[in-house]
Amino acid sequence: MKVYGVTGWKNAGKTGLVERLVAEITGRGFRVSTVKHAHHAVDVDQPGTDSHRHRTAGASEVLLASSRRIALMQELRGAPEPPLDDLLARLSPVDLVLVEGYKRARHPKVEAFRAQRGNPLIAADDPTIRAVASDTPLDLDRPVFDLNDTPAIADFILAEVGLGPRPSP
Repeated sequence: MKVYGVTGWKNAGKTGLVERLVAEITGRGFRVSTVKHAHHAVDVDQPGTDSHRHRTAGASEVLLASSRRIALMQELRGAPEPPLDDLLARLSPVDLVLVEGYKRARHPKVEAFRAQRGNPLIAADDPTIRAVASDTPLDLDRPVFDLNDTPAIADFILAEVGLGPRPSP
């Protein structure tokens, strides 16, 4: 599987960019999965549901299945967070995995940047950032895209990972 990241500081536009890239790239006929890193406790399960009751009773894993989706919840119960490579290995094969966050991981990335946030560019000191998607023009040693030019950013990522044009289904 090809892996490409979208990184940046909080409220830089990462999630919106990933959302638009998924729609753009799947619209071109590619299969895309995503991995999102969260810096806070996350729970996709709701108290009172049967699956939540299974987890709180002590189950290590709970697989919830329906005719529309499958969700596998795994409890770390004090174990360290798995590295990104371990998480990627759990995914079913697709053409491209877009990774949101994971600033320090070594896969190639596009940095989402909003000047008004006042944060420094991560790209200045990080060679894994291959381009910047910005809300303002920047003079850098790598490509800079308008943060809202999703087709151009998608073209760049697909070229970077070696996925040529594919006709839409």
